[in-house]
Amino acid sequence: MSTDLYQARTSAPDPARPLVFAFHGTGGDENQLFELASQIVPGAGVVSPRGDVSEGGAARFFRRTGEGVYDMDDLARATAKMTAFVAAHRAAHPGHPVYAFGYSNGANILASVFLKRPDLFDRVGLLHPLVTWGLAPNPALEDRPVLVTAGRRDPITPLPMSEQLIAWLKAQGADVQTDVHDGGHELRNTELTALTRLFGGQH
Repeated sequence: MSTDLYQARTSAPDPARPLVFAFHGTGGDENQLFELASQIVPGAGVVSPRGDVSEGGAARFFRRTGEGVYDMDDLARATAKMTAFVAAHRAAHPGHPVYAFGYSNGANILASVFLKRPDLFDRVGLLHPLVTWGLAPNPALEDRPVLVTAGRRDPITPLPMSEQLIAWLKAQGADVQTDVHDGGHELRNTELTALTRLFGGQH
């Protein structure tokens, strides 16, 4: 396992404080959500990787062939690579809770890793995720705190897809929190408040 699999901006956690992973959206980079993570969880360590795929110069975590149409082979590659990256950072900070959140494409890679290895995370925030692949029952998700946010007019993540993911997570027994606003794909303050609440509930 290596903590150097991705170019990343990192900081070490204060004693007994969480390690927070922050995954940017398409066109973002390791700086997009770094400060936000530090503000949401004061004293936390932050790991913010840059996606290793370029789409017309925009960084992403895996390839796609169209809007909402994923290259599933590349998603599998990226999921395995990111799983190893997260596991290495977690191992480097034993005893620290591990939280993670991602926005848009960042939420999608986080969802893929989290659904395969929920044991790697203590709390997860998925901000406007679009999970298009089939989901098998996963009892390991029971009682896992998960936030899912969405916009009712989101042209990239249709609300029915968000509702489907929320319902599936609840069916697995996950501790699901939601924030659904009337806007589109943009992040709104209500989502950040919900994320702060999710991460602030446990130190």
